[in-house]
Amino acid sequence: MATITTPTAPRKTSSLTSPDVTEPVAILPEPRVLAPPRLSLDALDYILSRMSLTLEESAASLSVRDIDVHGVTTELYEGGSGTPILYLHAGEGIRPSAPFLGLLASAGHLLAPVHPGFGVKPRPPSFSTIGDLAYFYLDLLDQLKLDKVDVVAADFGGWIAAELAVRSTARLSHLVLAGPIGIKCGDREDRDIADMFALGRSELIELMYADPAISQVGESSLREDFAGLSDDALTSIARSRESLAVFGWSPYMHNPRLRQWLHRIDIPTLVLWGARDRFTLPEYGASFAAAIPAARFEVLEAAGHYPHIEQPERFIDVVANFLEIKSSSVATGRPS
Repeated sequence: MATITTPTAPRKTSSLTSPDVTEPVAILPEPRVLAPPRLSLDALDYILSRMSLTLEESAASLSVRDIDVHGVTTELYEGGSGTPILYLHAGEGIRPSAPFLGLLASAGHLLAPVHPGFGVKPRPPSFSTIGDLAYFYLDLLDQLKLDKVDVVAADFGGWIAAELAVRSTARLSHLVLAGPIGIKCGDREDRDIADMFALGRSELIELMYADPAISQVGESSLREDFAGLSDDALTSIARSRESLAVFGWSPYMHNPRLRQWLHRIDIPTLVLWGARDRFTLPEYGASFAAAIPAARFEVLEAAGHYPHIEQPERFIDVVANFLEIKSSSVATGRPS
């Protein structure tokens, strides 16, 4: 198996070691340094061109509105009907044009809030820890009186979801974590998560994406050219970067106490990982899943740190199977 190392950076890097993982989870390809190409296609058209679905089949109409939760206001994207699905987005922001959101909305009643401080509105001054975000979402579920909620979360959103679930699963049904961060697996000197604050844009693209071109579409924070994005989208990207530093600067992108409490998550949990994720290796994901009693771990081929972005059709298929939603309903928005 190839040895994967992160690019040289001021902070120390090393391969992940964990007592929970004794066998390799996947064969990782040698990393390639690829400059992301400039695309002539529209963002949605580019991703959809890699899928078997049409735009009409994949993109449900999402509405957006402000929602106030105990004095904290944020934006809420919403669409679909049926079982409530709460999506907690990655640290780079919501990416509302991503096709997988439309697919999720065709599977149930999608609620995709923007984390406080990650949208067009400033971060509440009292919000400075990951626990603040976890309690915010518990309050949101209480306010909306939602029960048996399926939570789908990615990256930084997966960290929030785990923090939420160790506090209470009373309103939850299933938990899907795609490339979550938030725990420490290796020794003190081992770097489990590549240092996004020390690495350059091209280095992060190499580590995060199996297909570097995907990093240049939609509301990606790693775009080379931000022309064509709205002022709101640009504001959201800037605020997301700032808030991510507030919540994840030190200790870097984890809560040292979270791992010991993951056993409190008592609902069916699926931990998904991209086989070509070099930002956080699949071994890290296996350790994350091993700490949750009712969790299973799956790896998606041809995907990096954002499998929901790079392989939306396959991602939704796996999630729908786990949530016991019939795939034909997800693909077309019509009951099977």
